[in-house]
Amino acid sequence: MGLNRRSVLRGASLMAGFAALPFELRQAMAQDASARPFSYEALIARAQAAAGEAYKPAYQPRPDVVQKLDYEAWGKILFKTDRAPFSGQPGVQEPAGYPLEFFHLGQYFTKRVKMNLVLDGKSVEVPYDPNLFDMPADSPARQLPPDSGFAGFRFQEWHTSEDWRHQDWIAFLGASYFRAIGAAGQYGLSARGIVVNAALADKPEEFPDFTEFYIEEQSDPEAPVTVCALLDGPSVTGAYRFRIRRGLDRTKGIVMEIESQIFLRQDIERLGLMPMTSMFWYSEYGRDRMRDWRPEVHDSDGLEIWTGTGERLWRPLNNPTTIKVSSFLDENPHGFGLLQRDRNFDHYQDGVFYDRRPCLWIEPLEPLGRGSVQLLEIPTEDEIHDNIGAFWVPEGKAAKGNSYRLHYKLHWLNTEPYPAENIAQTVATRMGYGGEPGKTRPENQYRIAVEFDRPSVMTQIPYGVFPKVNVTTSAGRIIRTLAEPVPNGNVWRALFDVEITPDLFTELRLFLELDGKPLTETWTYQFSRDLEVFNE
Repeated sequence: MGLNRRSVLRGASLMAGFAALPFELRQAMAQDASARPFSYEALIARAQAAAGEAYKPAYQPRPDVVQKLDYEAWGKILFKTDRAPFSGQPGVQEPAGYPLEFFHLGQYFTKRVKMNLVLDGKSVEVPYDPNLFDMPADSPARQLPPDSGFAGFRFQEWHTSEDWRHQDWIAFLGASYFRAIGAAGQYGLSARGIVVNAALADKPEEFPDFTEFYIEEQSDPEAPVTVCALLDGPSVTGAYRFRIRRGLDRTKGIVMEIESQIFLRQDIERLGLMPMTSMFWYSEYGRDRMRDWRPEVHDSDGLEIWTGTGERLWRPLNNPTTIKVSSFLDENPHGFGLLQRDRNFDHYQDGVFYDRRPCLWIEPLEPLGRGSVQLLEIPTEDEIHDNIGAFWVPEGKAAKGNSYRLHYKLHWLNTEPYPAENIAQTVATRMGYGGEPGKTRPENQYRIAVEFDRPSVMTQIPYGVFPKVNVTTSAGRIIRTLAEPVPNGNVWRALFDVEITPDLFTELRLFLELDGKPLTETWTYQFSRDLEVFNE
């Protein structure tokens, strides 16, 4: 999971208008017979009907040519910003809003995705035209046929913003992937429309595609932008409606309200709903932290779950030596997300600003019922691969003919949108060998230190009082525990030694408590010797 990134109008007057740009969009649509009524409900009906039909792969024009558009060649193909719909540029005056730019096909984005604009309840397809792009004279893209289509799209900042020509804030590109910048103005992890059979030993993962987009007109920067999408894959179809709120105050991040209807063509062994995907190479712990000069490299450092019972769980991420899937059973969780809690630049020392990467939080707007939040961790030896996935798996068999209705929000922020006010959060996880300094280190004993911080909680601990370390292990045994304040700060550290044989792994759970009440969220971790820094 996550290692993969990614008719023509018959009305001559509108074809010429789009191809040439400038044009007046609403007038052109009113005059063109190919403009059709559009509604999200009709898109749902199309997805449901398609689920009863055989899958037809998306059109891939001239694969021999598209494969020549590698990362370097593709990066030289740039959409001409002055031709962006909704940009308010001369000749593109109506309507104006968040300018819309399209991505070209390339080696990693080989399938045509149809782009449609929706105004006054009618939709019309935007035909591909190479003249919409700046590209080198010798670019292989010039050999593509006229029906090639686009790979995806992105929105620029509001058309009156000074930086709109070079600052985008959301992008849909490749399979069912999409991503947005957070409150710090930086891209990082991605979301997906769906996950089908990720990390199974006996079958490959499927990557269904958003095959059509319907992008509605805009008039108010504070109102949500509405985008509908049609999903299609060998085992699944679906319809999605995104209401995406940006606003002129960029410090508020981006919030998406999403509705979707999903229909299964075939049985699916692992159906992942509301999925997100990220990158974790190493942190202040991890097996690869001596392979690179930077102290930490990751887009996200942990999974947080707000369970249906109200418990807050924090799971630090791993870069394992083999694929790992962890399942957190729950009923009607309040939310979950992959977060980047460490916001200290000195902990990364990298100009790509890992300290600014957004957190992504999922908030169900309708009860999910019983199921599990599943965390997928894949080995990686570089930062270029998304090796982390998190998604909801509903209880019961995902059988052919099943349908699923979802209504949820995605929050792209600097932190989770609903932090617990009365408990402290995990801010660091550290690991090493156990035992005592100056003595022979016992075999198979490992020390883990977990640090918690929230001034409103931790500063209320009376001087001379030490919280209890409540820690359990599913295998092996806990040898000793200790709680101590970290000097020069509000942080408290919980330490413990765990004894475990090299051939075992254990699920660890820990929190600090005082007078029988939890002071912190519950830290959870899947520990084994081969996962961490103990490889010889």
